[in-house]
Order: sequence, then C-alpha cells, then structure tokens
Amino acid sequence: MNTTYQQIIDVNHIASYKSVEHIPDILALGRSENINPASQDQKRNLLLAIDVQNDFMESIGSLAVPGSKEDVQRLTKWMYHNIASLTQIICSLDCHSLMQVFHPVWWIDREGNHPSPFTIITYEDVVQGIWTAANGEHDRSMDYLHNLEIENKKNLCIWPYHCLEGTVGAKLESQFTKMLYFHAAARSTAPRLIYKGQNPYSEMYGIVKAEYDPQHYVNFEVLNAVSEYDSIYIAGQASSHCVLASVNQILEYFADNREITSRITILEDCMSPITGFEDSTKQQFEALRKQYGIHICKSTDINL
Repeated sequence: MNTTYQQIIDVNHIASYKSVEHIPDILALGRSENINPASQDQKRNLLLAIDVQNDFMESIGSLAVPGSKEDVQRLTKWMYHNIASLTQIICSLDCHSLMQVFHPVWWIDREGNHPSPFTIITYEDVVQGIWTAANGEHDRSMDYLHNLEIENKKNLCIWPYHCLEGTVGAKLESQFTKMLYFHAAARSTAPRLIYKGQNPYSEMYGIVKAEYDPQHYVNFEVLNAVSEYDSIYIAGQASSHCVLASVNQILEYFADNREITSRITILEDCMSPITGFEDSTKQQFEALRKQYGIHICKSTDINL
C-alpha cells in the first residue's frame, strides 16, 4: 500500500484522550489506495471486534483490562496488513445508562449505602434485606436475580460505571477507530456498529443476547452475518467476559453446523482477560476449540 501504518496509527496515543482522530484525513488516505471494493471479494472475511472501547483500555478506562493497549496495537497492525482481503468489520459497543441492574446506584444496603464495584449480589441477599433496589424496582430485580441464578448458574456482579451513553468512555478507542475508517474508505464499504447492554434490567456480555431476558431478544443480524462469511476473526475486550460470552452464544446457535463453527478464528493476542480470570478463560476457549472446531491463533500467524 501507499499509506504506511504510521501514517494512520500513532502507537503512543493508543488509549489516550490526547488523540485526535482527524477522520477526513484518514478517509482521504484510504481513498488513495488502489484496492478492489469489498463487494468484489471472492473469499469473504469478517472481523468481529468486541467492545474495543475507551472504558476497557489501560490507563484511561473505568473498567480497564490489563494488556488492552498492546492488543489494540496488534489488532490494528493485523487489520492494516490484511486490508485488501478484509471484507467487513462489525464492532460491538457496550452502551449503558446510569440506572442499570449491575451499576452501584441500583442497589442500597440497610444504611443507604451503594455497593462497591465487584460486589456479588445474590437472590438470597435481597430476600434477607442485605440489598434493596434503590429505585423501587424490587419485584423485577428479584426476578432477574432468580432467573440469572437458575438459568445461567451465575450471580450478579456490580461493575464500575462504564460505557455510559454519551460519554467518552463509551467511544471506540481512537486509534482503532482510525484503522476502522481507513479500511472503510480503502474497501468502499462501511463498518457495522452493534450496540448492546441497553436493557436496564439485565446484563449483556455477549453480542447475541442478554444473560436473562423474558422477551428472549436475539440479535439475528450478527448471527446471519456470521453465516454469510467464509472466515470470521474475533478480537476485543475482555476475553474473559464479553468476547467469551459472544463466542459462546454464536457457537451455541450454530452448534449443529460444524461447517460454520470451524470458520471461526480467535485472535488470541488481540484480547486480554480481566485480572483473576486468566486460567479459566484459557481453559474455556480450549474447550470450545475441541467441541466446535474453532481456531485459536496469534494475529501474526494469519495472512488473509
């Protein structure tokens, strides 16, 4: 290509609020490349980028994932080297309001205090009055906790406020954004952005569905996209939570179609786990590899 990686990406400004994106300049660089439109690709390759957002970035994020800055550098380098063969990019974005069941403000204890981040709240805790829904949504909160524990075998974790809609923390990381739009201009296509986590009564780690939802919403846009591509590459944050949940949901949906599940590759050096989940995350991805035939590779080992 005529454009160098350094003309697009300033690695010193990855996960930095000092970065300015200058998208018109990036689009001009992309349009200057002589690359066929994505619509002409004979082999269709999809990148599914999960939650590459400021609030998950080291040094600036409210829910920072250790290793995320280096992940962005490796991911943008992989995107750059494969621009001519990368057909489409779908990005998921966490998008939350202040009042959500997993944020501290939703709950109060007997003294009127909100829980600290990473507090675990169980159905039995609420039955005993240890925690109460501060907004009066007692029955609906109880219903969620009950079904989360019964159906998903999980407990509610209170997270730091993150990816609040309209805040800079909810934005895609700036250097990744630049490569995203360089690709769009160079390939005459448009990125697809998928917003998730807007239901105040539920958590939604995965890109396909919430942890529990009585309406049983399923994002078929993502599932249909996966089925339409010859190869699907997955990266993002955090590997232990939103990436793992997204991969699990996709594989569960296509569980009877090994031909589709075997198209999926995890870019293991373009994602990182939340601290404390390193071993369990590695074990769970390995189990998925054995069960569904997915591939787990380093980005440096894959040339499209």
